Amino acid sequence: MIPVLHTQGLTKLYGQHPGLIEANLTIPAGRVVGLVGPNGAGKSTLLGLISGMHKPTHGTIHVLGNKPAANAHQLARVGFVAQDTPVYPTLTVADHLKLGAKLNKTWDHHLAQRRINQVGLNPNHKAGRLSGGQRAQLALALAAAKRPDLLIFDEPVAALDPLARRQFLQNLMEFVSELNVTVILSSHLLSDLERVCDYLILLAAAKVQLAGEVDDLLATHFRLTTTPTTSTTSHPNSTSSPPTTPTDTPPSSPDAPPPHPSPTPSTPNASTSKTWSSPT
Repeated sequence: MIPVLHTQGLTKLYGQHPGLIEANLTIPAGRVVGLVGPNGAGKSTLLGLISGMHKPTHGTIHVLGNKPAANAHQLARVGFVAQDTPVYPTLTVADHLKLGAKLNKTWDHHLAQRRINQVGLNPNHKAGRLSGGQRAQLALALAAAKRPDLLIFDEPVAALDPLARRQFLQNLMEFVSELNVTVILSSHLLSDLERVCDYLILLAAAKVQLAGEVDDLLATHFRLTTTPTTSTTSHPNSTSSPPTTPTDTPPSSPDAPPPHPSPTPSTPNASTSKTWSSPT
């Protein structure tokens, strides 16, 4: 099966400033991929390269077997939702659905209408009157109704309260199950990604530090929220030990489902402080 994403030496420079350095990635189809890292780590740059909004400085990238944004057919296979959940404030919810139908040949009107009804959006309300959580739900419905093979989300829950984050991620997983779609979503809230993702990419200092199946990474690195004091195996892209994870919303929050189970650290020198330390 053709991987959803395959990159070799993928690099993006903004002048002399590196946005992404020598990224080598292969993501199988059918995964829910979490892209995590601190601000400035290169998450948005990588998503921009995948969607075709950015051109690489050097290296290669193939998305669904083709170059990103190679043609109209390739564009139709990818759905992208930016961090600010772009909707038109003066258009109603119904207007957004009509616009989506005009712009996308593969538009699924019944799917869009059903999901709008399920989350309780009034078709006559203008997007500018919706809450942040409601705008995120509208953007999710619009992206999914396009019937893409790959859905990309750049920090989709960053501005949402815990309840809205939970509802958004639940609805996202329903789409994954219904559409059999691959998802890549970025966040600096690792607790959110732990609940829904089965594949993880960890970025820091514009480099890929870790990449792989969540269960494999947990088995290798004990727990993603552990700060080990002993050396561990790093991703081939990294020249140093992988960083620990950033501070985020505790997974024990009363309105959050339990996080992905992980094995208990067997190394006595490992602590469970949830802090981010950049690789040295």
